[in-house]
Amino acid sequence: MILACGNTLRSDDGIGPWLAAWAEEKFAAEPGVVVIARQQWTPDLAEDISRAAAVLFIDCSIASSPGSVSLVGVEPCGVVQGLATHHSGAGELLGLARDLYGSLPRTAMLLTVGAGTTELGETFSEAVLGVVAEACALLERTVLKFLSEQN
Repeated sequence: MILACGNTLRSDDGIGPWLAAWAEEKFAAEPGVVVIARQQWTPDLAEDISRAAAVLFIDCSIASSPGSVSLVGVEPCGVVQGLATHHSGAGELLGLARDLYGSLPRTAMLLTVGAGTTELGETFSEAVLGVVAEACALLERTVLKFLSEQN
């Protein structure tokens, strides 16, 4: 499962949905690959996550250097009292999948691209444009690894 988030009207914040669309086209012939892109991650996604063998979360990062591409493992964490849907992160969604459905993906990773800007706009900054190919290659390698682990 590929689970991306971001707002396509906020410049680099749209990299998640853009990469999700790229992955959907790239892996269209793979029946085991499900791609979901949302403006934000919401608690209802926990059920889909609980049924996935592996999940790759994709998002931009305002905490990372502009144009940096990162892939890290994600562990489930506890849900904060009064969880606001705007702040549901990958760890919280994994925690919900575990707590509500008693199941977790075998592997969970988070791919991020450092945002140069999240101002209103429909184009990526130079920093993000410069790493689109790198992000696509990392996404592809990760999904292919997930698929090979299923067999």
